[in-house]
Amino acid sequence: MHPMLNIAVRAARAAGNVITRGYENRSDLEIQSKGAHDFVTKIDKEAELTIISKIQQSFPDHSFIGEEGGNIKGNSDFTWIIDPLDGTSNFITGIPHFAVSIALMFKGRLDQAVIFDPIRGELFTATKGSGAQLNGYRLRCTKAKDLSNTLLATAIPFRNKSNLEDDLAKFAKVFKDCGDIRRSGSAALDLAYVAAGRYDGYWEKGLKAWDMAAGALLVKESGGLVTDYAGNNDPLYTEMATPSSANGLVAGNPRVVQSIVKRLQ
Repeated sequence: MHPMLNIAVRAARAAGNVITRGYENRSDLEIQSKGAHDFVTKIDKEAELTIISKIQQSFPDHSFIGEEGGNIKGNSDFTWIIDPLDGTSNFITGIPHFAVSIALMFKGRLDQAVIFDPIRGELFTATKGSGAQLNGYRLRCTKAKDLSNTLLATAIPFRNKSNLEDDLAKFAKVFKDCGDIRRSGSAALDLAYVAAGRYDGYWEKGLKAWDMAAGALLVKESGGLVTDYAGNNDPLYTEMATPSSANGLVAGNPRVVQSIVKRLQ
């Protein structure tokens, strides 16, 4: 395992311990609103601080971008992108489907990725150029040739419902031609499941860098493709550079991505 990935795994597991303890004592949760239908708990914040602290012990000069405000400018070409608890709404309501997501970028490109499901004990990892793994076993995307009989994942944007009719119309176009669709509440796990071949494909708009960074590398390293809704550039780099111009994410094997993109036009 790459040394930096090993540190990320340790940080993810430490955050996972924080999360599982909090999950077992949800009656004590302090829940705050970050916006419409968007919540944060003390567990999110504690998990993020745990991750940053663990990584800084080994790499004190690295930069950090965290969902819960853990933004630190370092003095190196390495930047960690962290979602300490992806699927907070699931966590709050007792649905056991959420994850820790940690990605490392080197000079603006994804290099390492960890997604850890602390409830199931599933550890998804990837190193650029070395493939993706689940608990040490190599991952590969599915080989579906078109949308027929595929199992896909998505999420209708819940923070901003001003384009709901258009979002539902796009959903209908894809749903009409695929086998079935899931909406899990965790973008990180959706992407990890695409990499693991559990889902054939995934699409969603309105994601932030911490939602998709680790999952995007997992998909790529499992033989998949990640594009925006137009089938062009990787949405992670668009979002990092100019967030207002980010145009959705589509992931899966190349044929499935092409089929989804065609129906999103």
